[in-house]
Amino acid sequence: MTKLTKNTLFKVYDSKPETPMDKTTRVVRQMVDEETEKRDAKNSRLRNARLEREANTPPEIKASAASKSRRTKAASTR
Repeated sequence: MTKLTKNTLFKVYDSKPETPMDKTTRVVRQMVDEETEKRDAKNSRLRNARLEREANTPPEIKASAASKSRRTKAASTR
């Protein structure tokens, strides 16, 4: 029986060369992943800024709702 070594125990397969289509696919996926990371970072930054701004601003008093509910005499007769 032959002596088992790392070279004889496992079969070595040559990897096939990357085709132009594989290369294009790899590059496009990398570009899409980078754009997704940038978009997610921007969205989280803007969300945090909006939440901080909303937390620091006092609530507005809705005075305009009372003025809209009133009708003038001329508008009610039409």
